[in-house]
Amino acid sequence: MTCSPLSARARAAALSLLTLLALLLAPLAAAQVDPVTAATARLIKAEREVRSVDGALDLSTDREARDSLRERVNAAREDAAAAADDLTDQLALVDARAAQLGPAAAGEAPDLAAQRARLARQRTAIDSNSKRGRLIAVEAQQLVEEIDRTEAEQFSQTIAAHVPSPLSPGFWGAVLQAAPRDLRRIEVVVTLATRQLAAGWRAAPVWPALLGLLLALAIAVPGRAAAVRIGLRFLIDDAPGHRVRRSGNAIWRVLVGTLTPLLASFALVQGLRWAGLVPTAVNGLADTFVQASSFAGFTVAVTGAVLMRHQPSWRVAPIADDVAARLRPFSWLLAAVAFLSITVNAFNQMVGASAAALSATQVLVALLHLLILAAALVALGRLRAARAEDEQAPARAGLGAASLVAWTVVVVATFALLLGYVGLASFIVRIVAWATVLGCATFLLMAAIDDVATTVFARDGGLGRTLSRALGVRGALIEQFGVLASGVLRLTLALFALGLLFSPFNGGNGVGALVSRLGTLAQGVQVGGIAISPGTILRGVVVLFIGLALVRGFMRWLEQRYLPATDLDGSGRNSVSLVARYVGVALAVIWALASLGIGVERIALLLSALSVGIGFGLQAITSNFVSGLILLAERPIKIGDWIRVGTDEGDVKRISVRSTEIALADHSTLIVPNSELITKSVLNKTLASPLGRIQVQFSVPLESDADKVRAIVAQAFADESAILDDPAPAIFIDSIADGRIFFNCFAHVGSPRAAYGARSAVFTVLLRRFREEGMELGTVPQRLELLSRDPAKGSERVETPDGEPRSSV
Repeated sequence: MTCSPLSARARAAALSLLTLLALLLAPLAAAQVDPVTAATARLIKAEREVRSVDGALDLSTDREARDSLRERVNAAREDAAAAADDLTDQLALVDARAAQLGPAAAGEAPDLAAQRARLARQRTAIDSNSKRGRLIAVEAQQLVEEIDRTEAEQFSQTIAAHVPSPLSPGFWGAVLQAAPRDLRRIEVVVTLATRQLAAGWRAAPVWPALLGLLLALAIAVPGRAAAVRIGLRFLIDDAPGHRVRRSGNAIWRVLVGTLTPLLASFALVQGLRWAGLVPTAVNGLADTFVQASSFAGFTVAVTGAVLMRHQPSWRVAPIADDVAARLRPFSWLLAAVAFLSITVNAFNQMVGASAAALSATQVLVALLHLLILAAALVALGRLRAARAEDEQAPARAGLGAASLVAWTVVVVATFALLLGYVGLASFIVRIVAWATVLGCATFLLMAAIDDVATTVFARDGGLGRTLSRALGVRGALIEQFGVLASGVLRLTLALFALGLLFSPFNGGNGVGALVSRLGTLAQGVQVGGIAISPGTILRGVVVLFIGLALVRGFMRWLEQRYLPATDLDGSGRNSVSLVARYVGVALAVIWALASLGIGVERIALLLSALSVGIGFGLQAITSNFVSGLILLAERPIKIGDWIRVGTDEGDVKRISVRSTEIALADHSTLIVPNSELITKSVLNKTLASPLGRIQVQFSVPLESDADKVRAIVAQAFADESAILDDPAPAIFIDSIADGRIFFNCFAHVGSPRAAYGARSAVFTVLLRRFREEGMELGTVPQRLELLSRDPAKGSERVETPDGEPRSSV
């Protein structure tokens, strides 16, 4: 039997369709791997990685190797923990299926018994692997702690190493004793390098070296100047806003100042290598030369961008011209010492210098750093003293505290150096130098972030107008978003900079591990589960100080940056500022107590125990505190309001959570407890409206022309500049009695504070005009009536001031 061509083509099409379907379903089938099998495979891989790292730690490894091992064991720990979690989930599923089967019964079906046995075996295997994963994670964490402990021990040995004092003959005697061997090592390296250099000079062409030298000179001198001019021209022509141009110029100068020495040194070294003029022995020193040149260039550029000595109008930092001019040479000296330190250390490692030579190098480098820092502090002190004598300007407490801290660092490092703790002194001065450079860079980046964020999200900017028109977003919200974005980015940058502070010094791991180990050693007496020791108390004080400093910085940002971008008035800003300040201080105190080992539950228990005593003993203070919170929340009285409390009235100057300060007219200050403002009547003249009203009352004789009187009063109101046209003045005839016409007139002024002066001016004009018109201006004359009763007539006898009797029944 033969097949027709049509059936053959149908079978071929069906086969092709099945093949395509199999190819499409293959990834899906591969993806549906048993979770238990996948988790077990991850556990096996993580265990192998942990065993490999454990074996590698048996060998003496350097810093880079330990960092690599830490990353590997951390990854293995995370894999093991994740696999154990997955197995725990699968174990829960197996338990759920076993629960569905119910308890075993006698004479149950064989398939149910077999399924129950299979589930039991699965549960045993999964539970065993889950515990195994937890154990692997624990072992990996122990390896991480061992690596950190090793680095902490090495770091502590470095900074605690003691050598003879540099002032003693023994120190320099050791240097002189090791000098012959060090000189022979240098001679060996120099001889080998000279031979390779001579061989390369004869064998390779010289033009790549000359080309590299010319390219380096072109990049370092005219290239740098051209790059600065191009960037400045672009910023002047195209950058929006003065602040963005200023910060952009600083950042561009840092980039140019860092990249030009990097590229120039790289071109020089690469040209020498292409020419075969870099011996193998000094190959590492050549790379170090490039690194040292770039770091020195970065140091000069970032400090120069902060000081901006020759362009004070482009300066970002609030630094005076004389201070910038005096500090600029020290930045060059700092860069030179950094370049010298990096290259000399690399040279010592290359030649294998002795310990005495290394100690002498550390002493010289630390001494140079200390001299630069001390000279800079002396120069700043002289400038402050001269400025205080010339301008009689008050000294700023922050600068004084910073100078005191800097001098303390100099004194401590000097004593450590003189006592023979060379490693500690070297660590201190390097931290100070790196913190100075890093602080300058962080400050410039923060200024640039703030300038860009606040300029882009300005309400009158292009983006702000677009958002307002397209989405109906208020301008204040746009500016608030810019300020908040700036704050978040600057905080992130500050945290990143804090992480980089110890990066050149063993990656920060040795320092952090040392601090953590010192924390575990600072254990004292246990009182109620809380460790009381000098270290604990010191940690609490330091944490409280840091917390209060953070609160102060946050309040400065809130009051100077964020609140001005809102639509709140001065009183609203004050309310937000006060609440934020007290909340921040409370959080700082709680943080300090938590650092002492006092948990939040203990703090809550303490507060609940003290609540009864606070309620009775501090009732008045508590009442004022709660009243202050009500004032800040409801704002019936705001800063700047004119209020009357009892017989005193004045302007509200300050509202705190305990009391309110009112400035009276005699320049004194009335301090009123907040409970008085809540529980008693207070007249707020500016709460509903900022306007003030004056009232003028007088009388004229009955025969006077009332229309003419109204015209005189209206003209007096119109001539007074303090009186407003809207609302318009009002003139009323209040009554007619005793032969006189009584007028009651009202007018409005811009503020209640202007009412008294405007009323006095109107009275002055009215007195003059009525005198000119011959009208009598006054009130009803007082009349005394004496009443007596005549017994005979049964009537009252009234004696008037004229002496004429008048009878009254």
